[in-house]
Amino acid sequence: MNASLPATAPDTLGRAVRQRTVVAALAAVLPPHALLWHSEDTAPYECDGLTAYRERPLVVALPETEAQVSGVLRACHALGVPVVARGAGTGLSGGALPHTLGVTLALAKFNRIVSIDKASRTAVVQCGVRNLAISEAAARFSLYYAPDPSSQIACSIGGNVAENAGGVHCLKYGLTLHNVLKVRGFSVEGEAVEFGSDALDGAGLDLLSLIVGSEGMLAVITEVTVKLVPKPQLARCIMASFDDIRQAGDAVAAIIGAGIIPAGLEMLDKPMIAAVEDFVHAGYDLGAAAILLCESDGTPEEVAEEIERMLDVLNDSGAARLEVSQDEAQRLKFWSGRKNAFPASGRISPDYMCMDSTIPRKRLADILLAIQQMEIKYGLRCCNVFHAGDGNLHPLILFDANDADQLHRAELFGAAILETSVAMGGTVTGEHGVGVEKLSSMCVQFSPEERAQMLALKCAFDPAGTLNPGKVIPTLVRCAEYGKMHVKKGLLPFPELERF
Repeated sequence: MNASLPATAPDTLGRAVRQRTVVAALAAVLPPHALLWHSEDTAPYECDGLTAYRERPLVVALPETEAQVSGVLRACHALGVPVVARGAGTGLSGGALPHTLGVTLALAKFNRIVSIDKASRTAVVQCGVRNLAISEAAARFSLYYAPDPSSQIACSIGGNVAENAGGVHCLKYGLTLHNVLKVRGFSVEGEAVEFGSDALDGAGLDLLSLIVGSEGMLAVITEVTVKLVPKPQLARCIMASFDDIRQAGDAVAAIIGAGIIPAGLEMLDKPMIAAVEDFVHAGYDLGAAAILLCESDGTPEEVAEEIERMLDVLNDSGAARLEVSQDEAQRLKFWSGRKNAFPASGRISPDYMCMDSTIPRKRLADILLAIQQMEIKYGLRCCNVFHAGDGNLHPLILFDANDADQLHRAELFGAAILETSVAMGGTVTGEHGVGVEKLSSMCVQFSPEERAQMLALKCAFDPAGTLNPGKVIPTLVRCAEYGKMHVKKGLLPFPELERF
């Protein structure tokens, strides 16, 4: 009977046996409704916001308590089964891409705000709480959580910590790293761990800074203590139009050079302006080569002075048109275009690949002009939106993932942007993370010796390499073997499963 099976049948049967074994082990720690393994049930978990790459997980676990999280991790560790933690799935670098022989640990049910302390200006929240929900809950105390990714309406705080997410107001208030006091979670073995403290500083090594931005490679986060800041009395935004890209880029450097740190300083190029204006009608100048959004917040006196100083710099930099928001509704209207850049791009293209490199502010115009040449070389369109104040680029390469050649050209285009950014003195990622998207580009920025140190650090937390394997660190060896065990396609081997 087996002779009539197709050539792939042994692999299919092996997967089925492994799946039954894993399901049986997890059924001992999870209720039936918290365990998914049928194909139609696991399909929604096959990718995150980077939809070009998809894998179907072996099993999806949906724990509701920390005891269940610990139990899942202990069971998977005993079997040597890979575990990929997942929050809202809004990540853009494939950090939550499932392992085909592993368990996706979906933490969306951890969505409770545990407490808000007005006196200490802190909030304790579970990892699945939406970014914007923190500010909504803190509003009654006239406080809010400053880091505001464009996906803040949907993205979860656990994912923000994993990727060290930024946002349009992070130039003044800092990234996730600067707004987190403490992280609780579990090690790959299922043991409770805690990083940071409720104080402004803690004794010993600064492992909190290590965990923030570790992309689910070192621990599974379940609870976060964040800092809250007072809501400013007033915020006003300048919309500045430029007829020349270089003038706009130079204006960004000039604002920072003048000693001004705006609450937000964003830049959109002409294709992105057209896309968002057609979508949300934010009042953008369709004739502009680039638009800057420059925001000031604070007391009315502080805002008036800073707005005046920025207007002077923008005028001196050659701005063709300047408009200052006159009320809160108009300020939000200006920002609606920037906040909707990604969905606006999705309206004009079947797919997009969003890059996330950083460059020195003075090179903004150079990278934009280089991207224009890449559009010609790879035959694909690209819309650009930047966290200009801190040099964080978000070029959105437009393509059709159903066309294999377009996908290939998009990958080459993205790699070229990252390589050019590094050559200009920047980095391959600012806030989206490496995931699977930028694995090869890590070799552009980091030497083999540096990557070996990263791997050694990973192995100190996860010796068997089962926590979010095949991500971030470009290597063909598993942690426990250090070069002795070579694998294909970047997937780590798990000999413990061979007995299945």
